[in-house]
Amino acid sequence: MGFLFSSSAFRLALIQLQVSSVKSDNVTRACSLVREAATQGAKIVSLPECFNSPYGTKYFPEYAEKIPGESTQKLSEVAKECGIYLIGGSIPEEDAGKLYNTCTVFGPDGTLLVKYRKLHLFDIDVPGKITFQESETLSPGDSFSTFDTPYCRVGLGICYDMRFAELAQVYAQRGCQLLVYPGAFNMTTGPAHWELLQRGRAVDNQVYVATASPARDDQASYVAWGHSTIVSPWGDVLAKAGTEETIVCSDIDLKKLAEIRQQIPIFSQKRSDLYAVEAKEP
Repeated sequence: MGFLFSSSAFRLALIQLQVSSVKSDNVTRACSLVREAATQGAKIVSLPECFNSPYGTKYFPEYAEKIPGESTQKLSEVAKECGIYLIGGSIPEEDAGKLYNTCTVFGPDGTLLVKYRKLHLFDIDVPGKITFQESETLSPGDSFSTFDTPYCRVGLGICYDMRFAELAQVYAQRGCQLLVYPGAFNMTTGPAHWELLQRGRAVDNQVYVATASPARDDQASYVAWGHSTIVSPWGDVLAKAGTEETIVCSDIDLKKLAEIRQQIPIFSQKRSDLYAVEAKEP
């Protein structure tokens, strides 16, 4: 895997997009901010979860598209135009009569590299705070998604997936050094767990972790927490947005990651004679 280390540092950018009810406006503004991030030197750029649609089970059927489709075609074009790796947050995807919460990734030549469908559906009930059932309209994915860049291997999850430590461990076992979770935590779970989970996944697996949230809209039916964040393998918060529409950038230093893994060699010290996390993907 030597080719993965042709450059030990690169710039990562997260687009904290203000999502409206007009799909075409969301896509146009997303692409404009991707271009802006590229001019700031970003080589990998991520959009937030559900970037082309309001977040909510009543919206998913209306806004859903096939892949390839209108929104992903625009992502392909802007990735190629800017010569970057573009993680397309997520969109509601329609396929064979089912709906998925799906992330697409495009390479610098505009090619679709991977398609990731959210594995863990967000079905929660916190009495008096928030009740949400993605499974009312969405189906879960059933496969892991990683992609390679000249800098490192990247693993993908979406929002609620971040709560499942095993997913991150599988990605670490598969050589990922950066995990990206487009996500839209809410005003109950956001302040409690958003940053905590990112720092936990980063330290547990000695990887960089990035989360791209929509900007906060207090008038929306689902109010996103915001605070898109980039965390180092040491657990340091390298960059963090507020609640408004913005671009968050940080330089990812893979030499620093290698040093941390050398200093605290958890991978070689795991008691595989006693326990293991194994992928059961067919």
